[in-house]
Amino acid sequence: MAEGDQTYTESCLPVAAPDLVVAETVDGRWQVVSVSEQLAAFFGLTVKEMQHRLLGSSLADTEPSLLGLAREVAAGDVPLRDVRVRFPGGGRPVMVAEAASGLSEDFSRRRVYFHFRPLSSSEKDQALVQHGMVGVSPIMREVFRKIALYAPVDASAVVTGETGTGKELVARALHDSSLRRDGPYVAVNCSAISEELLESELFGHEKGAFTGALRTHRGRFERADGGTLFLDEIGDMPLHTQTKLLRVLEEGVVERVGAERERCVDVRIVAATNVPLEKAVGRGRFRADLYHRLSVLRIHLPALRERPEDIPALVDHFLRQFSRKYRRTIHRLTPEAITLLQSYLWPGNIRELRNVLERVFIETRSEAIGARAFREWVRERQDFSPGQWDNKESGSIPSPAVMLPHPLASSQAESIGSGDKVLEAEYASDRTPSRRSTRPANLSETAIRRAYQAAEGNLAAAARLLGIHRATLYRYLKKLDISREDLQG
Repeated sequence: MAEGDQTYTESCLPVAAPDLVVAETVDGRWQVVSVSEQLAAFFGLTVKEMQHRLLGSSLADTEPSLLGLAREVAAGDVPLRDVRVRFPGGGRPVMVAEAASGLSEDFSRRRVYFHFRPLSSSEKDQALVQHGMVGVSPIMREVFRKIALYAPVDASAVVTGETGTGKELVARALHDSSLRRDGPYVAVNCSAISEELLESELFGHEKGAFTGALRTHRGRFERADGGTLFLDEIGDMPLHTQTKLLRVLEEGVVERVGAERERCVDVRIVAATNVPLEKAVGRGRFRADLYHRLSVLRIHLPALRERPEDIPALVDHFLRQFSRKYRRTIHRLTPEAITLLQSYLWPGNIRELRNVLERVFIETRSEAIGARAFREWVRERQDFSPGQWDNKESGSIPSPAVMLPHPLASSQAESIGSGDKVLEAEYASDRTPSRRSTRPANLSETAIRRAYQAAEGNLAAAARLLGIHRATLYRYLKKLDISREDLQG
C-alpha cells in the first residue's frame, strides 16, 4: 500500500496490511481497491478477479453486508471492532472483522480498510450456542433474532414447536435477556397438573378453601411477581381456568381460591404449545379472546428434520458435553455417521438426538464414532413412522413407510468403509426398493380419517393401513387434537 493511503488512524486497526480496501466511487458505490489472496478465496475468486468489483452488486455479499459495514464506518467515522462476518460459498466460513475509514492519497475519495481474523475457540463456542440452543441454519438464526427483538419488551409471547425442540429454552432466554432478568422465572406445565389442582397451583388458595387445603398456598402468579411466568402446554388448560387467566392478563390481579380480596401482580407471560391453538379455538377448546391476548409475539421453533444442516454442530456440542460428563474424549462422528443421522426424521427432535448420542458415546471406546455404532438404534426405529408431517393439503393415504435412517445413495456407498457397508447391507433387507429411495410421506388429518373409515373404526388396522405403529397413530391423534368421536363424525 502506498504511504499516502495511511491516512486513517494508525491505532484504529492492527499494524498488518488490510485484507480488503474499498473506495467510494463518484456515484456513491463502493469498489474494491485491493484484497488479500486469502480473502479473495472466500469469495471463490482470485485477487485479480476481485479487484475493481463493486460491493453488493458484482460481488457475492456477506452477512452482515460488507457494503453496509463500509457505509456505516464511512458515515460515522468510527472504527468497527469484533464484527462477525459470514462469507458466501460452501461451509459459510465466519471471520471477525475490524474496519476503519480514511482518505485516498489525493484526499479525493473515502476509503474503508478491513482486517479479518478467524474465530478463536471460545468465540466458536459462543457462536455455536446461544441461550443454550445450538444452530447455524438460517431458520435458527431467525429464532435468535426474534429472541433479541422480543426480550426487552413485556408483551405476552407464544412459543410453538414440537415436543423436544426446546421451547422452554426460548422462554428462559426471553427472561434472561429482559429487564426482568433479576426477577423470578417460574415455569408450570399445564398438562402435568390435574384439572382440579391447576387453578390452585396458578392462582393459589387460602387455608380451608377446600378439602385438603390445610394451609395458605401462594400460586405461581404470585411467585412470579416482578418476573416471568412460563405456561408450558397451554393448549391443555381447561376452559374455566382460561377464563381466570384472561382476567389476570387484562387486569393484572389474581384472586386465590377461597380468598376475599385480590392481589396485584406484575408478570410477563410466555406460553408454549405443541398443538395448533388456532385449531383449538375453532373447535371451542381454547378461548379466542385469550388466544389473541397471548399471541402478541410468536416464535416458532423448527423441528430438527427441518434443519439437518445443524446436526453436525449439535453433535459437536453434545460430544463436548459428554466428554466432560464421562471424563473421556470422543472427538467426532465419521462423515457416514453424520449422513445417517441427517437422513432420519427425528420425531423426538433435539431430545432424541441427545439421548441417542449419549448412548452411543457410552458404548464406544474409540476416538471416533462410525455409522456401525448406530446399528442397534436403527433396528429399534422399525416401530416408528411419522408418515406425513403437518401437510394439511394432502388427502391421500400415504404408502407404508418405516421411519428408519435411510441407506446412503449408491454413489455415496462406494466411499464407505467395509464396516459401514455391513451396516447398510444388514438393513437393506428390511426395506422394499421403494422405501430405499423415498422418504416417508406426510400424514394429514384427511389421511387418518380415510384410513379409519377403511378399517371400519379399528385403530390398530388403520395404523397398519397408514404404515405406522399404533402408538404413533395415537400420538398423531393427540398432536392434531383429534378425538375418536371426531373420527366417527
